[in-house]
Amino acid sequence: MDFGATVVLAGLIVALLWLFREKSSKKYNLPPGPAALPLIGNLTKLDKNAPAKSFLKLSETYGPVMTVHLGWQRTVVLVGYDAVKEALVDQANDFTGRWSLPFLEKATDGYGLGISNGERWQQLRRFTLTTLRDFGMGRKGMEEWIQEESKHMRDCVESYKGAPFYPTSLLSRTVSNVICCIVFGQRFTYDDKQFLHLLNILSGILRFNSGLLGQLYNIFPWLMDRLPGPHHTFFAEIAEVRNFIKMKIKEHQETLDASSPRDYIDCFLIQMNQEKHNAKTEFHQDNLKSTLMNLFLAGTETTSSTIRYAISVLIKYPKIQERLQEEIDSVIGRGRSPNMEDRKSLSFTDAFIHEVQRFMDIVPFSLPHYALQDISFRGYTIPKGTVIIPLLHSVLREERYWANPMSFNPEHFLDQNGNFKKSPAFMPFSAGKRACVGESLARMELFLFLVSLLQHFTFSCPDGPDSINLVPEYSGFANVPRCHQIVAMPR
Repeated sequence: MDFGATVVLAGLIVALLWLFREKSSKKYNLPPGPAALPLIGNLTKLDKNAPAKSFLKLSETYGPVMTVHLGWQRTVVLVGYDAVKEALVDQANDFTGRWSLPFLEKATDGYGLGISNGERWQQLRRFTLTTLRDFGMGRKGMEEWIQEESKHMRDCVESYKGAPFYPTSLLSRTVSNVICCIVFGQRFTYDDKQFLHLLNILSGILRFNSGLLGQLYNIFPWLMDRLPGPHHTFFAEIAEVRNFIKMKIKEHQETLDASSPRDYIDCFLIQMNQEKHNAKTEFHQDNLKSTLMNLFLAGTETTSSTIRYAISVLIKYPKIQERLQEEIDSVIGRGRSPNMEDRKSLSFTDAFIHEVQRFMDIVPFSLPHYALQDISFRGYTIPKGTVIIPLLHSVLREERYWANPMSFNPEHFLDQNGNFKKSPAFMPFSAGKRACVGESLARMELFLFLVSLLQHFTFSCPDGPDSINLVPEYSGFANVPRCHQIVAMPR
């Protein structure tokens, strides 16, 4: 059979499978949505540069709960605060499933906390939350680690002596060292070449998944695995990260003192030993390696990207920067390090950080959920095997909760007396049982690092504030901010 005939036969098989799938789905009362084409589904209706906005546009026709097809994959999209909150919080048990995102599935061999479900997810999440808290997440001990890392960061910024520089690598090293202290029991010097290489790989993973090729891989993994392209290079680089993690685990095994655990790896190894006779245990090497990769990636890229975006906002709006510095000077001064207790007295600063997270919208789709069984929701049936996207972008841009959702405005988080006010629609970390495990750590890092920077530096850029572009460089799995050259003048 020649190549052309093979392609025709494959196309017929795909079309027949599609028709069978569509016929079998008729028995369900699915949420409404646009008609889908075989194989590519509704991809023609999505803007590859701003897919979240495309879903918002579709919801104007099909409502806040709609069915779309991303290639072959049937997907239910939840739009707006009410629908997202009703699913993730009010019906939390039904929506705990996590879609095994194909890129992450291959990168982690299907193990680890990030994309697991059922008993594996429950055990790993419970263990991880407990261990992170034991090592100070959200507490005084972690605060001191971040304060110490702030000094290293400031020393590095001062070394530029007011000359322009790109802050991406510095901020990645700063933030990553915090999670490294928790999971590996050590921080790395800013000139450690292996550390820098690993951080470059992590940064590349986020950019790839948010670009067109990454989106195509997650929709058509079976095809992309057979086509040449840079995605094969990424998987080879991910293997380097896994080898680094394996080396760290081996070092810990050789020096482990079960009576005095030093970090996350030690605690996991102790739990592994306690459950070594349990044939169904989830505490084994594969889950340890992949969970460490989850923590290393999530604990580095999301927070460092948010700080980088915040600096761009400070440069774009110098009046806001000036007001922040005035508030910080009046409450803390410049002679001591900020602490979390200061946040109560820094209402505008707290509002600014929250607005950065809202406006940046770093994970517009959240990490997609998955129907582990048929789900009844708002009179519809979401069939088992359906991907579910809680569109966080729609919550962070909903006019009902934000006076000017498309504009950057810290006043969104201030009451009429200038005091900080919470909003139920503030969901950058998602919500419910699968909300980000590192939320309290990220909040602490954002506050302490940004206040420390504003205490000691005034930020600008060589081409002036009008040159700052706050539109993401990539918008897909994550909104990846553009990298601008900055100037940090000591105050």
